[in-house]
Amino acid sequence: MTSSPITPAAATAATTSPASAGSTSTAGSAGASATAGPADVTRTLTLPDDLAPVALLGARDEVLRAVERGFPDVSVHVRGTTVTVTGAAARVDVVVVLLSELIDVARAGTPLTADAVDRAISLLDASARPADILTDEVLTTHGRSIRPKSLGQKAYTDAIENSTITFGIGPAGTGKTYLAMAKAVDALARKQVSRIILTRPAVEAGENLGFLPGTLTDKIDPYLRPLYDALHDMLDAEALPQLIAAGTIEVAPLAYMRGRTLNDAFIILDEAQNTSPEQMKMFLTRLGFGSKMVITGDVSQIDLPGGRPSGLRVVRRILDGLEDISFCELTAADVVRHRLVGQIVDAYARYDAEHAEPAGRPGPAPHRREGSHRRTPSEYRDRNRP
Repeated sequence: MTSSPITPAAATAATTSPASAGSTSTAGSAGASATAGPADVTRTLTLPDDLAPVALLGARDEVLRAVERGFPDVSVHVRGTTVTVTGAAARVDVVVVLLSELIDVARAGTPLTADAVDRAISLLDASARPADILTDEVLTTHGRSIRPKSLGQKAYTDAIENSTITFGIGPAGTGKTYLAMAKAVDALARKQVSRIILTRPAVEAGENLGFLPGTLTDKIDPYLRPLYDALHDMLDAEALPQLIAAGTIEVAPLAYMRGRTLNDAFIILDEAQNTSPEQMKMFLTRLGFGSKMVITGDVSQIDLPGGRPSGLRVVRRILDGLEDISFCELTAADVVRHRLVGQIVDAYARYDAEHAEPAGRPGPAPHRREGSHRRTPSEYRDRNRP
C-alpha cells in the first residue's frame, strides 16, 4: 500500500523520532512485538479529549487488532490517550492517517468494528477519505444509521441523489436494493416525493402466476418478499401496513406498471436483469413529473427463459450518455455481506471468464434421436385428421 496524501485532522502528531536499533514496541492488546530497525521512526498520536479510548480501540480491542493485522510490519502501542506507532516511515505515515480517519469516524458517532477498519484501509488504497464515506448518513432508523460502506456505494448513493434515473448494476450483497430503499424512505420522510413504488418482474413464473396456490396476493408475495423485508428494516412495524393501505407505499409486480404514469414518486425496479428489452422500455416510460427512478440488477444472474435478451444488458447501449441518467457499476469490493460472498463473486467471475464461449462460435447442437425430424404444422393436422 502506498502512502495517501490525506492529512490527519482529528489526532495530533506529537512526536516524530528515529527508533533505536533493537528497541521493541508492544502492540496494544495483542501483545505482539516487533524489532525496530535503524531506519524506523516512532510517531505518537494524542486522542481528542471528547473521545474515549474504547471508542477507537473497539470492544476487546478488536479495532486495534484489525489495524495490526492490516499492518503486521508496524508496531502500535496504546497507553491512556496516547498511541505510539513504530516502523518504516512510509508505513507509519499510512497508519497515522488511518488512525486519524478512524478517530473522525468514531467522533461522528459511527461504531468502529474490524470490518470498518478493513474497509477504511481499502479506501485509503483508493486515495479516498474513509471519514467522508463511512460517516455519510443516508437514513437513520430504529436507532441506527444506514451509510455507504465502500467507494462504489458512496458513488451510487450520490448518483441517486443527483440523477433522475439511476442504474445500480452489480453482484449480490453490494447493497443495490437496500441503499435505494433507504434513499426512497428518506425522500418520503423529507417530503421530496409523496409515495414509494417498488416493483419486480415475477419472471420465475413467467409473469403467469396461475399455477401457484392461493389468492392473487399469495401468488405474488414470494417474489416481492425481499422488498417487504427491507421496508420492515426501515419503518416501524405498525406504520408499514398503514402506509401500504393508504397507497403511500406500493409493492407490485412489474406487469402492473403497464399503462400508468407515475408522478411525484420514488420508483424502484429490482431484479431488472430479468426484464425483457420491451419491459424495460415500458417501465422507463412510466416516469412522470417530480419522480425519481432507481433500477437495480445483477447481469450475472439472469433467469429469463429461452435465452431471451436481458433488458438491463440492452438498456445501457441505448441510454448511456443521456443527461440526468447515471449508470453505477458495483463490484465484489462493494459486497457488505459475509467476507466469503465477495470471494465467491470473484471466483464465479473468473470461472465465467475462463469458460466463456468464443465470439461467433456456435454452441452444441441439440440431441435428436436417429431418424427423427421436426414435424411441420401440416403433418400434425394430417396425423390428427380422421
